[in-house]
Amino acid sequence: MSTLSLSLRYLLSRPLAAVLNLLLLTLGVASVGFVLLVGEQVDRAFERDLAGIDLVVGAKGSPIQLILSGVFHLDVPPGNVPLADVQALARHPMVGQVIPLSIGDSFRGFRIVGTEPAYLDLYRLRVAGGAGGEAAFAPMQALLGHAVAQATGLAPGQRFIGQHGLSGGHAHGDTPYTVAGVLAPCHCVADRLVLTALESVWRVHEDATAADAEDRRLLQAEREVTMALVRYRTPLAAVTVPRWVNGSTPMQAAAPAVEVTRLLQLLGVGTRVLHGFGLVLLASAALSVFIALWNAVRERRADLAMLRLLGARPMRVAALVLCQSLWLAVAACALGLLAAHGAAALVASLLADGRSLPVTAWVWVPQEAWVVAGALGLALLAALIPAASAYRTDVAQLLQSNP
Repeated sequence: MSTLSLSLRYLLSRPLAAVLNLLLLTLGVASVGFVLLVGEQVDRAFERDLAGIDLVVGAKGSPIQLILSGVFHLDVPPGNVPLADVQALARHPMVGQVIPLSIGDSFRGFRIVGTEPAYLDLYRLRVAGGAGGEAAFAPMQALLGHAVAQATGLAPGQRFIGQHGLSGGHAHGDTPYTVAGVLAPCHCVADRLVLTALESVWRVHEDATAADAEDRRLLQAEREVTMALVRYRTPLAAVTVPRWVNGSTPMQAAAPAVEVTRLLQLLGVGTRVLHGFGLVLLASAALSVFIALWNAVRERRADLAMLRLLGARPMRVAALVLCQSLWLAVAACALGLLAAHGAAALVASLLADGRSLPVTAWVWVPQEAWVVAGALGLALLAALIPAASAYRTDVAQLLQSNP
């Protein structure tokens, strides 16, 4: 009988201890794997969605709220700012580009964002079907993100009605949008957005509130946007522009790089706790494996002596103990990674229902290989002392003590 099959039989002869050790190892691998899998994807999503944006300018309030609502579209914006102030910002000598955003309506849970064609260039978006470019930003035309098109089934040429508010309110039935095109998947924030012209957003709300032509003229003179995405002309602008915005205008400036770093530090506390919990489970499992193997070697000293009498070399006897530990580690790695990806699939489903960050379970994170290597290493380390004890088994002494 081979060493692998014999070690498996030895392991299965004590099913309760084997299951307990397997469960501890599996939970440890699953915890660490889940944190790495989801954390890596969240970090990549944040980095990808920043897309070289240097500054976000909007209404005064929480800077992180401004970033989450304007860049990642995960929060409610703090308010609106006058269009004239954003236009003055665009004329600043150190500002290279300003992309205004108007946020406030939605369609089946997806945000309708009024903006300019430059937003397509910011994320290098391509149109997979229908019209793109300036034609797609004609009044009351809309471009659907890939996830929006898949969820709603809309195609170019079809019409839809937006709802007031980001979580669904009354419908703007008198001013429907027409789908101009559908964007190719970019695996970024634009996948879950409905893009349209600023003029379209203004028209929807002006038509809903203007009582006559005079009201319409007043509304047009007081037009607002929600915020603006800014790219600097020179690196020196990072020092002067935010200070100018915060001190000389009624708006607020927030640097995405700074706020995202702060956010990830806050999230990192939770991930470190989960990571530490998984490592504690792995250490506990290693200790449990060590105790189980040590007891098994002591209880089976007569069996080991018999194997030696039948011609088994000391190295093979030690290998039997090591293989038992490896069987547990390999099974735990397989089950643990399966559980980690299953938990990631559940999180991905919950985030998709909430139109939040895209997370998938069907991706391999390189750090998972280190989890497997660590689990195998711990298992081997736990088996070293019992294996050494089996290797040093004194056949003559055992036979004398067991006549």
